[in-house]
Amino acid sequence: MTQYLLSVHGPSSVWDTPLEEAQPMYEATGKFNDELKTTDAWVFVGGLERPETATTVDGTGNDVIVTDGPYMETKEYLGGFWVIEAADLDAALKIAAEASKACGGKVEVRPFAGE
Repeated sequence: MTQYLLSVHGPSSVWDTPLEEAQPMYEATGKFNDELKTTDAWVFVGGLERPETATTVDGTGNDVIVTDGPYMETKEYLGGFWVIEAADLDAALKIAAEASKACGGKVEVRPFAGE
């Protein structure tokens, strides 16, 4: 089985959605997670805080540079992710389609590099 990263990307304004409006998405995502946990595909899931809570560390030069904020200033950011195991890409895409419906956002599917 191959591990895949299913990442949810969306506009930064999604973090400004009032809780009562976002609650159905949270409930649908929680139900999806609970169902996924009962399968062999479940590995790990994580939701992320707002992009401005990020800290970027650049240790590529002589000095380490630490900057408040996300690595890239964009209109859309990574909001959360699943790590799953699937027999092949088609199986991972099927799970991603269910994840996208649950969370109400686009889901990018990428396999992890071979070991």
